[in-house]
Amino acid sequence: MSTDATTFDAMPADTPVSQTDAARNRLVIALLLGSTFVVFLNETMMSVAIPNLMDSLVVQPNVAQWLTTAFLLTMAIVIPITGFLLQRMNTRPVFMLAMSIFTAGTLICAASPGIELLIFGRVIQAVGTAIMMPLLMTTVMTLVPPESRGKTMGNISIVISVAPAIGPTIGGFILANMDWRWMFILMLPIAIAALVVGGRKMQNVTTPRYAPLDIASVILSALGFGGLVYGLSSMGEGEHVGAAFPIWLPLVVGLVAMAVFVWRQIVLSRQDKALLDLRTFLSRNYTVSVLTMAIAMMALFGTVILLPIYTQNVLRLDTLQTGLLLLPGGLLMGLLAPSVGRLYDRIGPTRLLVPGTMLVSIVLWALTRVDQDTSVWAILTGHIVISIGLALVFTPLFTAALGSVRMEMYSHGSAILGSVQQVAGAAGIALFVALMTIRTAGLTSEGVEPVSALAGGIQLAFLIGAVISLFAIVTAFFVRKPDAAPGMSHGH
Repeated sequence: MSTDATTFDAMPADTPVSQTDAARNRLVIALLLGSTFVVFLNETMMSVAIPNLMDSLVVQPNVAQWLTTAFLLTMAIVIPITGFLLQRMNTRPVFMLAMSIFTAGTLICAASPGIELLIFGRVIQAVGTAIMMPLLMTTVMTLVPPESRGKTMGNISIVISVAPAIGPTIGGFILANMDWRWMFILMLPIAIAALVVGGRKMQNVTTPRYAPLDIASVILSALGFGGLVYGLSSMGEGEHVGAAFPIWLPLVVGLVAMAVFVWRQIVLSRQDKALLDLRTFLSRNYTVSVLTMAIAMMALFGTVILLPIYTQNVLRLDTLQTGLLLLPGGLLMGLLAPSVGRLYDRIGPTRLLVPGTMLVSIVLWALTRVDQDTSVWAILTGHIVISIGLALVFTPLFTAALGSVRMEMYSHGSAILGSVQQVAGAAGIALFVALMTIRTAGLTSEGVEPVSALAGGIQLAFLIGAVISLFAIVTAFFVRKPDAAPGMSHGH
């Protein structure tokens, strides 16, 4: 595995790069960007499909929600292990592993007769998706010099924002004209093409080194992340009479396992044996960036899951109309990403993050007013504004966070950032759906008609989201641009 690694050693970020190396690096980053786009497109096509799948498969919202939650939950469990994988294995085998698993999951989803196998297929897809993102991040941080990282991270943000933008539209178009399985059948040849092209063109650009795998840490991280997400999801399921165990138990198990996991990582990091090396948090800038990212992800995923439920069940739009409604905002987010990246290289993160977090917060506060009489144009405007806000937030946070850790910690830094993103996203979905479900049930029992009750539930969910968003505005003031020198960038 490491025989050909020596040919393609990673360059320290301040080493001049020859033209052949530069061309090879561009090719590798382009292949990773393309493949990450494919896996992200798949993740977001499902957002408009949930109401449709509830009808097709005759399942309740809390069961259908698992198509998204199980995906995020799997990613949260797998991403911590990617830090280990990226150290032990070379770029090409990790890429082939990720895309092969993703393609297999897509095939299972396309062939699934019911909700159980569909959720299983989504879990397999998630394993592949979980490996792609840290692989892309770590490779970019290793190959791209600090002065142009903002621009490259801007390109990554295009992938992360355009896929969610066109995903719901493509999903809506497919659902309006075909069976839901076509979402996966059409994705399959694209995934296979990415796998074949990558298999032929992908080269190794990092040097593997020995890294031990601590099995206890893997189990603890699965229990910790899994317990938290499952516990939050269960809260949204309403009736718990006669349940096998109390509703609070998974949350408690998750919190305890997470505490033990953190303690174990601190102990193991002294011997360089941690699964996730938490010494990345010694950089105050990394810590603040990750915290702000967590709040932004909760807001983003919560909104992404609630808006289609609101537009389809309260405003009575169909899946295609909902997809088209969410398209302009997402495309704008993608178009802005490179400019935001270049601005970051010039003016640093704070002047982008503060207005960005404020825009997100303003829209969430406005969404607390939605009901069945709200204009579609108001929703469209709100989605465009929140997309502009998130465009100003994501690129600076990715770049500032990963630029604040030492080079040998990139794989840990990107794995932790990915884990936090997924857990925050899953927590956002679980929290928003839980609040909506509980409030809707309460209003219905008081005799409020169903559509108004659902609108009331959605208002409460956005209210809590708006309150959480205020914390991101505060933390945005404390994110700084890291030092350029890779060895020195652990500064506080």
